[in-house]
Amino acid sequence: MPSHSLSNSSSTTASPSHSSASSSASSDPSPPPPSDMWNYLWIPFLISLSKELSSAKAQSTTILLPSSDQNNATLSVSIPRCPSPHANLNYRPVIGILSHPGDGASGRLNNATDASYIAASYVKFVESAGARVIPLIYNEPEEILFQKLKLVNGVLYTGGRAKTGLYFEIVEKIFKKILEKNDAGDHFPLYAICLGFELVTMIISKDSEILESFNAADQASTLQFIKNTNIEGTVFQRFPPVLLKKLSTDCLVMQNHHYGISPETLENNLELSKFFKVLTTSADEDNKVYVSTVQAFNYPVSAFQWHPEKNAFEWGLSGIPHSEDAIQVTQHVANFFVSEARKSMNRPPARKVLDNLIYNYSSTYCGRAGKGYDEVYIFT
Repeated sequence: MPSHSLSNSSSTTASPSHSSASSSASSDPSPPPPSDMWNYLWIPFLISLSKELSSAKAQSTTILLPSSDQNNATLSVSIPRCPSPHANLNYRPVIGILSHPGDGASGRLNNATDASYIAASYVKFVESAGARVIPLIYNEPEEILFQKLKLVNGVLYTGGRAKTGLYFEIVEKIFKKILEKNDAGDHFPLYAICLGFELVTMIISKDSEILESFNAADQASTLQFIKNTNIEGTVFQRFPPVLLKKLSTDCLVMQNHHYGISPETLENNLELSKFFKVLTTSADEDNKVYVSTVQAFNYPVSAFQWHPEKNAFEWGLSGIPHSEDAIQVTQHVANFFVSEARKSMNRPPARKVLDNLIYNYSSTYCGRAGKGYDEVYIFT
Protein backbone atom coordinates (compact mmCIF):
# COMPACT_ATOMS: atom_id res chain seq x y z
CA MET A 1 0.00 0.00 0.00
CA PRO A 2 2.63 2.68 0.89
CA SER A 3 4.79 1.95 -2.21
CA HIS A 4 1.69 2.10 -4.36
CA SER A 5 0.85 5.57 -3.01
CA LEU A 6 4.40 6.80 -3.50
CA SER A 7 4.41 5.49 -7.05
CA ASN A 8 1.20 7.32 -7.82
CA SER A 9 2.69 10.50 -6.38
CA SER A 10 5.85 10.40 -8.56
CA SER A 11 3.95 9.62 -11.74
CA THR A 12 1.89 12.82 -11.47
CA THR A 13 4.87 15.22 -11.16
CA ALA A 14 6.19 15.02 -14.78
CA SER A 15 6.50 18.69 -15.87
CA PRO A 16 9.10 21.04 -17.38
CA SER A 17 9.82 22.51 -13.96
CA HIS A 18 10.59 19.15 -12.37
CA SER A 19 14.32 19.83 -11.96
CA SER A 20 13.81 23.23 -10.42
CA ALA A 21 11.19 21.87 -8.08
CA SER A 22 13.57 19.14 -7.03
CA SER A 23 16.31 21.69 -6.49
CA SER A 24 14.00 23.83 -4.46
CA ALA A 25 12.87 20.84 -2.40
CA SER A 26 16.43 19.85 -1.61
CA SER A 27 17.35 23.31 -0.50
CA ASP A 28 14.15 24.04 1.44
CA PRO A 29 12.35 20.79 2.54
CA SER A 30 8.59 21.13 3.01
CA PRO A 31 6.20 18.85 5.05
CA PRO A 32 4.95 15.73 3.20
CA PRO A 33 1.47 15.98 1.71
CA PRO A 34 -1.42 14.95 4.02
CA SER A 35 -1.99 11.63 2.20
CA ASP A 36 1.63 10.57 2.83
CA MET A 37 1.42 11.57 6.49
CA TRP A 38 -1.64 9.34 7.00
CA ASN A 39 0.24 6.46 5.38
CA TYR A 40 3.07 6.77 7.89
CA LEU A 41 0.66 7.00 10.84
CA TRP A 42 -1.62 4.14 9.66
CA ILE A 43 1.12 1.53 9.30
CA PRO A 44 2.25 1.60 12.98
CA PHE A 45 -1.38 1.58 14.09
CA LEU A 46 -2.10 -1.56 12.09
CA ILE A 47 1.01 -3.26 13.49
CA SER A 48 0.00 -2.37 17.06
CA LEU A 49 -3.58 -3.55 16.51
CA SER A 50 -2.34 -6.84 15.04
CA LYS A 51 -0.19 -7.46 18.11
CA GLU A 52 -3.09 -6.74 20.47
CA LEU A 53 -5.41 -9.11 18.58
CA SER A 54 -2.77 -11.84 18.62
CA SER A 55 -2.28 -11.37 22.36
CA ALA A 56 -6.02 -11.49 23.03
CA LYS A 57 -6.36 -14.63 20.95
CA ALA A 58 -3.56 -16.29 22.87
CA GLN A 59 -5.15 -15.37 26.20
CA SER A 60 -8.58 -16.63 25.13
CA THR A 61 -7.16 -20.08 24.36
CA THR A 62 -5.36 -20.53 27.67
CA ILE A 63 -8.51 -21.98 29.34
CA LEU A 64 -8.57 -25.55 28.09
CA LEU A 65 -11.01 -28.37 28.55
CA PRO A 66 -9.72 -31.28 30.65
CA SER A 67 -9.13 -33.33 27.50
CA SER A 68 -7.11 -30.58 25.74
CA ASP A 69 -3.39 -31.06 25.16
CA GLN A 70 -1.48 -27.78 25.41
CA ASN A 71 1.75 -29.28 24.04
CA ASN A 72 0.33 -31.14 21.08
CA ALA A 73 -2.30 -29.60 18.86
CA THR A 74 -2.46 -32.55 16.46
CA LEU A 75 -5.22 -35.14 16.48
CA SER A 76 -2.77 -38.01 16.83
CA VAL A 77 -2.77 -37.84 20.64
CA SER A 78 -3.90 -41.17 22.12
CA ILE A 79 -7.24 -40.96 23.96
CA PRO A 80 -7.35 -42.93 27.24
CA ARG A 81 -9.85 -45.78 27.34
CA CYS A 82 -12.72 -45.67 29.82
CA PRO A 83 -12.14 -48.17 32.64
CA SER A 84 -14.16 -51.37 32.57
CA PRO A 85 -17.09 -51.62 35.00
CA HIS A 86 -16.16 -53.04 38.38
CA ALA A 87 -16.77 -56.80 38.20
CA ASN A 88 -18.14 -56.95 41.75
CA LEU A 89 -20.72 -54.19 41.35
CA ASN A 90 -24.20 -54.42 39.92
CA TYR A 91 -24.85 -51.43 37.69
CA ARG A 92 -28.52 -52.32 37.15
CA PRO A 93 -29.79 -52.44 40.75
CA VAL A 94 -33.46 -52.98 41.55
CA ILE A 95 -35.13 -52.02 44.83
CA GLY A 96 -38.21 -53.69 46.23
CA ILE A 97 -40.62 -51.29 47.96
CA LEU A 98 -43.23 -52.86 50.21
CA SER A 99 -46.76 -51.55 49.72
CA HIS A 100 -48.85 -50.32 52.66
CA PRO A 101 -52.53 -51.11 53.38
CA GLY A 102 -55.05 -48.58 52.01
CA ASP A 103 -54.99 -46.12 49.15
CA GLY A 104 -52.85 -43.40 50.70
CA ALA A 105 -55.75 -40.99 50.93
CA SER A 106 -58.07 -42.53 53.56
CA GLY A 107 -60.47 -44.04 51.05
CA ARG A 108 -60.83 -41.01 48.80
CA LEU A 109 -59.10 -42.78 45.90
CA ASN A 110 -59.98 -46.43 46.37
CA ASN A 111 -61.87 -47.92 49.29
CA ALA A 112 -61.44 -51.57 48.29
CA THR A 113 -60.66 -53.68 51.34
CA ASP A 114 -57.68 -55.28 49.61
CA ALA A 115 -56.16 -52.03 48.32
CA SER A 116 -52.54 -51.15 49.10
CA TYR A 117 -50.33 -48.31 47.92
CA ILE A 118 -46.81 -46.98 47.56
CA ALA A 119 -46.31 -43.21 47.60
CA ALA A 120 -44.62 -42.20 44.34
CA SER A 121 -42.09 -40.12 46.29
CA TYR A 122 -40.38 -43.33 47.45
CA VAL A 123 -40.19 -44.55 43.86
CA LYS A 124 -38.73 -41.27 42.63
CA PHE A 125 -36.31 -41.25 45.57
CA VAL A 126 -34.89 -44.60 44.47
CA GLU A 127 -34.92 -43.75 40.78
CA SER A 128 -33.10 -40.45 41.37
CA ALA A 129 -30.07 -42.43 42.55
CA GLY A 130 -30.01 -44.80 39.58
CA ALA A 131 -32.11 -47.82 40.50
CA ARG A 132 -35.42 -49.27 39.35
CA VAL A 133 -38.31 -50.38 41.53
CA ILE A 134 -40.35 -53.54 41.86
CA PRO A 135 -43.44 -53.19 44.09
CA LEU A 136 -43.70 -55.86 46.78
CA ILE A 137 -47.46 -56.02 47.28
CA TYR A 138 -47.86 -57.01 50.90
CA ASN A 139 -51.16 -58.94 50.55
CA GLU A 140 -50.49 -60.88 47.38
CA PRO A 141 -49.86 -64.65 47.77
CA GLU A 142 -46.63 -65.19 49.68
CA GLU A 143 -45.13 -67.46 47.03
CA ILE A 144 -45.46 -64.59 44.52
CA LEU A 145 -44.21 -61.98 46.99
CA PHE A 146 -41.10 -63.94 47.85
CA GLN A 147 -40.41 -64.76 44.20
CA LYS A 148 -40.33 -60.98 43.63
CA LEU A 149 -37.95 -60.61 46.56
CA LYS A 150 -35.51 -62.78 44.57
CA LEU A 151 -35.55 -60.17 41.78
CA VAL A 152 -34.32 -57.21 43.83
CA ASN A 153 -31.05 -55.98 45.35
CA GLY A 154 -32.46 -54.21 48.38
CA VAL A 155 -35.70 -53.35 50.15
CA LEU A 156 -37.36 -50.15 51.35
CA TYR A 157 -40.00 -50.00 54.10
CA THR A 158 -42.14 -46.88 53.81
CA GLY A 159 -43.91 -44.64 56.27
CA GLY A 160 -47.56 -45.24 57.22
CA ARG A 161 -49.70 -46.35 60.15
CA ALA A 162 -50.20 -50.15 60.12
CA LYS A 163 -48.46 -51.91 63.00
CA THR A 164 -50.49 -55.10 63.33
CA GLY A 165 -52.04 -57.91 61.33
CA LEU A 166 -50.84 -59.27 58.00
CA TYR A 167 -48.78 -56.18 57.22
CA PHE A 168 -46.66 -56.55 60.37
CA GLU A 169 -46.25 -60.27 59.69
CA ILE A 170 -44.98 -59.65 56.15
CA VAL A 171 -42.60 -56.91 57.30
CA GLU A 172 -41.15 -59.34 59.85
CA LYS A 173 -40.80 -62.19 57.33
CA ILE A 174 -39.07 -59.98 54.77
CA PHE A 175 -36.77 -58.61 57.48
CA LYS A 176 -35.68 -62.14 58.41
CA LYS A 177 -35.07 -62.92 54.72
CA ILE A 178 -32.90 -59.81 54.44
CA LEU A 179 -30.73 -60.92 57.36
CA GLU A 180 -30.51 -64.42 55.87
CA LYS A 181 -29.36 -63.05 52.52
CA ASN A 182 -26.61 -61.04 54.19
CA ASP A 183 -25.57 -63.95 56.40
CA ALA A 184 -25.28 -66.06 53.23
CA GLY A 185 -22.86 -63.55 51.70
CA ASP A 186 -25.08 -61.33 49.54
CA HIS A 187 -24.80 -57.66 50.46
CA PHE A 188 -28.51 -56.83 50.61
CA PRO A 189 -29.47 -53.41 52.09
CA LEU A 190 -32.63 -52.28 53.84
CA TYR A 191 -33.89 -48.73 54.31
CA ALA A 192 -36.62 -48.45 56.96
CA ILE A 193 -38.32 -45.04 57.00
CA CYS A 194 -40.64 -43.69 59.75
CA LEU A 195 -43.17 -46.52 60.24
CA GLY A 196 -40.50 -48.83 58.85
CA PHE A 197 -38.13 -47.67 61.60
CA GLU A 198 -40.78 -48.32 64.24
CA LEU A 199 -41.66 -51.79 62.94
CA VAL A 200 -38.01 -52.88 62.77
CA THR A 201 -37.57 -51.62 66.34
CA MET A 202 -40.53 -53.74 67.45
CA ILE A 203 -39.26 -56.80 65.56
CA ILE A 204 -35.68 -56.67 66.88
CA SER A 205 -36.70 -55.91 70.46
CA LYS A 206 -39.49 -58.52 70.33
CA ASP A 207 -41.59 -55.94 72.17
CA SER A 208 -44.72 -54.55 70.51
CA GLU A 209 -45.07 -51.97 73.30
CA ILE A 210 -41.57 -50.51 73.11
CA LEU A 211 -42.57 -47.37 71.18
CA GLU A 212 -43.27 -44.09 73.00
CA SER A 213 -45.48 -41.12 72.11
CA PHE A 214 -43.90 -38.04 70.52
CA ASN A 215 -45.32 -34.83 69.11
CA ALA A 216 -43.51 -34.59 65.79
CA ALA A 217 -46.19 -34.38 63.09
CA ASP A 218 -45.49 -32.13 60.07
CA GLN A 219 -42.33 -30.73 61.64
CA ALA A 220 -39.07 -29.59 60.07
CA SER A 221 -36.15 -30.36 62.35
CA THR A 222 -32.42 -30.75 62.79
CA LEU A 223 -30.37 -33.90 63.36
CA GLN A 224 -28.08 -33.94 66.37
CA PHE A 225 -25.14 -36.31 65.95
CA ILE A 226 -24.13 -38.50 68.86
CA LYS A 227 -20.86 -37.25 70.30
CA ASN A 228 -17.76 -38.95 68.86
CA THR A 229 -19.85 -41.13 66.54
CA ASN A 230 -18.04 -42.59 63.55
CA ILE A 231 -19.98 -41.98 60.33
CA GLU A 232 -17.68 -44.10 58.16
CA GLY A 233 -19.75 -46.78 56.45
CA THR A 234 -23.01 -45.02 57.26
CA VAL A 235 -25.49 -42.99 55.24
CA PHE A 236 -23.66 -39.80 56.26
CA GLN A 237 -20.19 -40.83 55.09
CA ARG A 238 -20.37 -38.99 51.75
CA PHE A 239 -22.04 -35.82 53.01
CA PRO A 240 -19.89 -32.72 52.47
CA PRO A 241 -18.62 -31.36 55.82
CA VAL A 242 -20.54 -28.10 55.36
CA LEU A 243 -23.82 -29.97 54.82
CA LEU A 244 -23.13 -32.25 57.79
CA LYS A 245 -22.74 -29.20 60.00
CA LYS A 246 -25.93 -27.64 58.63
CA LEU A 247 -27.89 -30.77 59.53
CA SER A 248 -27.37 -29.93 63.20
CA THR A 249 -28.07 -26.19 62.87
CA ASP A 250 -30.67 -25.85 60.09
CA CYS A 251 -34.05 -27.58 59.79
CA LEU A 252 -33.23 -29.71 56.74
CA VAL A 253 -35.23 -32.87 57.52
CA MET A 254 -38.95 -33.55 57.86
CA GLN A 255 -40.51 -35.41 60.78
CA ASN A 256 -44.07 -36.71 60.58
CA HIS A 257 -44.75 -39.23 63.34
CA HIS A 258 -46.54 -39.73 66.64
CA TYR A 259 -44.37 -42.56 67.92
CA GLY A 260 -40.68 -43.23 68.31
CA ILE A 261 -38.09 -44.45 70.75
CA SER A 262 -35.94 -42.49 73.20
CA PRO A 263 -32.15 -43.00 73.31
CA GLU A 264 -32.45 -44.33 76.85
CA THR A 265 -35.03 -46.93 75.89
CA LEU A 266 -33.00 -48.12 72.94
CA GLU A 267 -29.78 -48.37 74.94
CA ASN A 268 -31.52 -50.21 77.77
CA ASN A 269 -32.91 -52.85 75.41
CA LEU A 270 -30.20 -55.47 74.94
CA GLU A 271 -31.39 -56.68 71.53
CA LEU A 272 -31.68 -53.19 70.08
CA SER A 273 -28.39 -51.89 71.50
CA LYS A 274 -26.58 -54.95 70.09
CA PHE A 275 -28.12 -54.53 66.65
CA PHE A 276 -28.14 -50.75 66.11
CA LYS A 277 -25.69 -47.91 66.54
CA VAL A 278 -27.44 -44.60 67.19
CA LEU A 279 -26.20 -41.90 64.79
CA THR A 280 -28.55 -38.97 65.46
CA THR A 281 -31.32 -37.77 67.73
CA SER A 282 -33.98 -35.10 67.26
CA ALA A 283 -36.43 -33.24 69.48
CA ASP A 284 -40.19 -33.02 69.05
CA GLU A 285 -42.41 -29.96 69.53
CA ASP A 286 -42.35 -30.55 73.31
CA ASN A 287 -38.55 -30.82 73.29
CA LYS A 288 -38.65 -34.56 74.00
CA VAL A 289 -35.64 -36.28 72.44
CA TYR A 290 -35.98 -39.40 70.30
CA VAL A 291 -33.66 -41.50 68.15
CA SER A 292 -33.83 -40.27 64.55
CA THR A 293 -31.17 -42.27 62.64
CA VAL A 294 -29.62 -45.67 63.32
CA GLN A 295 -27.26 -47.99 61.48
CA ALA A 296 -26.90 -51.73 62.10
CA PHE A 297 -23.49 -52.84 63.35
CA ASN A 298 -23.26 -55.96 61.20
CA TYR A 299 -25.78 -55.50 58.39
CA PRO A 300 -26.42 -52.90 55.66
CA VAL A 301 -29.58 -51.82 57.47
CA SER A 302 -30.30 -48.11 57.98
CA ALA A 303 -33.41 -46.77 59.71
CA PHE A 304 -34.77 -43.22 59.76
CA GLN A 305 -37.50 -41.80 61.95
CA TRP A 306 -37.48 -38.83 59.52
CA HIS A 307 -38.45 -38.71 55.84
CA PRO A 308 -35.50 -38.29 53.45
CA GLU A 309 -37.74 -38.78 50.40
CA LYS A 310 -40.11 -35.86 51.06
CA ASN A 311 -37.79 -32.86 50.59
CA ALA A 312 -37.57 -33.30 46.84
CA PHE A 313 -40.80 -35.10 46.00
CA GLU A 314 -43.67 -34.13 48.31
CA TRP A 315 -45.44 -30.75 48.59
CA GLY A 316 -48.64 -31.30 50.56
CA LEU A 317 -47.37 -30.61 54.09
CA SER A 318 -46.04 -27.27 55.30
CA GLY A 319 -43.23 -28.75 57.38
CA ILE A 320 -41.32 -30.20 54.41
CA PRO A 321 -38.13 -28.22 53.75
CA HIS A 322 -37.44 -27.48 50.09
CA SER A 323 -34.20 -25.47 50.24
CA GLU A 324 -31.23 -26.40 48.09
CA ASP A 325 -29.50 -27.88 51.14
CA ALA A 326 -32.59 -29.95 51.95
CA ILE A 327 -32.69 -31.31 48.40
CA GLN A 328 -29.03 -32.28 48.71
CA VAL A 329 -29.91 -34.24 51.86
CA THR A 330 -32.50 -36.23 49.90
CA GLN A 331 -30.03 -36.93 47.11
CA HIS A 332 -27.17 -38.03 49.36
CA VAL A 333 -29.40 -40.40 51.33
CA ALA A 334 -30.76 -41.93 48.11
CA ASN A 335 -27.28 -42.25 46.63
CA PHE A 336 -26.00 -44.18 49.64
CA PHE A 337 -28.88 -46.65 49.49
CA VAL A 338 -28.40 -47.43 45.82
CA SER A 339 -24.61 -47.60 46.21
CA GLU A 340 -25.21 -50.32 48.82
CA ALA A 341 -27.62 -52.13 46.45
CA ARG A 342 -24.96 -52.16 43.73
CA LYS A 343 -22.89 -54.43 45.99
CA SER A 344 -25.58 -57.11 45.80
CA MET A 345 -24.50 -60.05 43.65
CA ASN A 346 -28.08 -61.01 42.81
CA ARG A 347 -28.44 -61.09 39.01
CA PRO A 348 -32.04 -62.15 38.25
CA PRO A 349 -33.26 -62.88 34.71
CA ALA A 350 -33.81 -59.59 32.87
CA ARG A 351 -37.20 -60.62 31.49
CA LYS A 352 -38.59 -61.39 34.95
CA VAL A 353 -37.38 -58.01 36.20
CA LEU A 354 -39.01 -56.18 33.28
CA ASP A 355 -42.28 -57.99 33.82
CA ASN A 356 -42.47 -56.87 37.44
CA LEU A 357 -41.13 -53.29 37.40
CA ILE A 358 -43.38 -50.53 38.68
CA TYR A 359 -43.41 -49.15 35.13
CA ASN A 360 -46.15 -51.75 34.52
CA TYR A 361 -48.46 -49.70 36.80
CA SER A 362 -49.91 -46.20 36.59
CA SER A 363 -49.71 -43.65 39.38
CA THR A 364 -52.64 -41.61 40.66
CA TYR A 365 -52.41 -37.88 41.37
CA CYS A 366 -53.93 -37.07 44.74
CA GLY A 367 -52.18 -33.79 45.57
CA ARG A 368 -55.12 -31.65 44.50
CA ALA A 369 -56.48 -31.93 48.03
CA GLY A 370 -53.39 -29.99 49.20
CA LYS A 371 -52.41 -32.46 51.89
CA GLY A 372 -50.88 -35.88 52.29
CA TYR A 373 -49.12 -37.50 49.33
CA ASP A 374 -48.93 -35.86 45.95
CA GLU A 375 -48.98 -39.08 43.94
CA VAL A 376 -49.50 -42.77 44.76
CA TYR A 377 -49.46 -46.18 43.12
CA ILE A 378 -52.53 -48.18 44.13
CA PHE A 379 -52.64 -51.97 43.94
CA THR A 380 -55.91 -53.98 44.15
